Amino acid sequence: MLAHMKRIVILSVMFFAGCCHSAWSHADTVKPILYGTHWVAITGKPLAATAGARIFEQGGNAVDAACAMLAATSTMFDVLSWGGETQALIYHPGEQRVIAINGLGVAPSGATPEYFTSRGMAQPPEYGPLAAVTPGTPGALLVMLAEYGTLSLAQVLAPALTLARGYPMEAQTADSIERNKTHIRQWPYSRTLFLVHEGEAREAPQAGEIFRQPDLAATLEKLIAAEAQARAAGADRKTAIHAAYKRFYEGDIAREFVRASQEMGGLHTLEDLADWQVHIEAPLRGTYRDLDVYKLDTWVQGAAMLQALNLAEQVDLPAMGYNSANYIHTLYQMQNMAFADRDFYYGDPRHPPAEPVEGLLSKAYARARWQAFDPERNDPSVKPGDPYRFQKGSNPFLNLLDKWTNVADPDRGAMPPWQQARIDTADHERSFLAGTTTVQAADAQGWVVSMTPSGGWIPAVIAGRTGIGMSQRMQSFVLDAKENPYNVVAPGKRPRATLTPTLVLKNGKPWLSAAVQGGDIQDQVQFQMMLAMTEFGMNVQEAVEAPHFWSYQMRDSFGDHRAVPGRILLRDDLPAWTRKRLQAMGYDIHTRALTSGPINAIYFDQMSGVMQGGSSNFGEDYGIAW
Repeated sequence: MLAHMKRIVILSVMFFAGCCHSAWSHADTVKPILYGTHWVAITGKPLAATAGARIFEQGGNAVDAACAMLAATSTMFDVLSWGGETQALIYHPGEQRVIAINGLGVAPSGATPEYFTSRGMAQPPEYGPLAAVTPGTPGALLVMLAEYGTLSLAQVLAPALTLARGYPMEAQTADSIERNKTHIRQWPYSRTLFLVHEGEAREAPQAGEIFRQPDLAATLEKLIAAEAQARAAGADRKTAIHAAYKRFYEGDIAREFVRASQEMGGLHTLEDLADWQVHIEAPLRGTYRDLDVYKLDTWVQGAAMLQALNLAEQVDLPAMGYNSANYIHTLYQMQNMAFADRDFYYGDPRHPPAEPVEGLLSKAYARARWQAFDPERNDPSVKPGDPYRFQKGSNPFLNLLDKWTNVADPDRGAMPPWQQARIDTADHERSFLAGTTTVQAADAQGWVVSMTPSGGWIPAVIAGRTGIGMSQRMQSFVLDAKENPYNVVAPGKRPRATLTPTLVLKNGKPWLSAAVQGGDIQDQVQFQMMLAMTEFGMNVQEAVEAPHFWSYQMRDSFGDHRAVPGRILLRDDLPAWTRKRLQAMGYDIHTRALTSGPINAIYFDQMSGVMQGGSSNFGEDYGIAW
């Protein structure tokens, strides 16, 4: 009898150890939910969120407020600048549809594989003028404002102009300047702007020190003047804003940008800027249960989240328990499959060859892919699938697909296992988090904006007297078709970027809007955050602070594009038995205090009409609601 009772106790302990995460008990969060019935404004800096609130208080809609926050964050170098790129999803309540904004720059004239390889480069550089695509953020802001906003450019840029004339710099940005001062010192205009205490022990601004950008302020004033001149000549609001667009890309601002780029060794021409344009597109749409999930096309990585959600439909996730070893392993393998496809098949759909999007997003393709799932161990050799089997046409790159690997391909730069231990985890993590901020805005009229602007992060090359930090997005291209035949650099082509906002509708109306900073973690975090809400009942604030995991098995979109199969980052309070089980399944475990990622989101309670804003406790992200 005693032996029988002891066996019951042991089995009970084993059951508890395996299932203690099976239900999510609502926990206290560091930040509260933001409740609003009129509007919600969330972004990467407190002052920039205030800019959005000011625009709402002036009667602007969510597009006006989002543009003001975009301008403010770009001015504050919140891991981006005005010369970077902007992409957005907008819910249009009048038309009851989701609109995609493609404000990603293109490779300039002369940017060919031969150009870079002739200089001994395995990929375009991380920093400097040769890392820069054409500036996209000014154009995207102006087009969004003209087409969907209500206020003038002067009103929307007013907070950013005030900041450019002088604002107290946050510690995060100030310390980033100090860490990167060796790079900054290479470029004369960057040196003058950022190293305000040159020659001293600390050359960057101090936290809280007033930081002034007279050249950028002058550029913003020129855009406002172009609008005012057009209005004085009788132009309507929309036409006047497009006059500012023309001045930036074809006028004196463009000429100074190009002059400075070429002076420092860049490839930009006046024709590159004049020929570039913002595209208003139809987004990609996937479904998960009863939800419609909208992402941008394959010029960014958003389709990977749609693919992962298709895989998630194959599994009873709640039965595994939230963040159990089996749950983490299962989601990691879903991400492996989706990101392997990203790394081979995604690129600019406006340039041939055509990406196999229909096959990639097919539910039947997901079911076929999931047949290879190993429930016991990580598979470090996951390869892209063949989505052409699930759409018209045949795969033109089967020969490249057969040779593709993340594990040990020295010619491509992926690191073999014996070298992986030498990778500095902190450096690799910083690479995954490079650049980007988020903007979330919604109003009582039904407008919703989800945005992930990026590019021109510190260390930024300042383009002459424009005051504009140039993009670093060229590094996301590849030079060799065997790495990704859809993403080989070419003049006029957009690199496959990481930037990936999300909009989710339920019954045709907004249910969730989300975006996260962090390069290759963006769709990982949003995928896990959405499952936390749909499968485990978390509210929006719990979901954005939740202990997500980060996989490093995909190819890094920055730097040398290396992959580290099996590496996983976990929050350091994950139970020891869960970590032990994951190690036995083949994972290389690293931990940190916070793993939620700097994610911001708005949940729409369709019963009450109340908007609920969530802003993670990962960084300096901040929101205001009314």
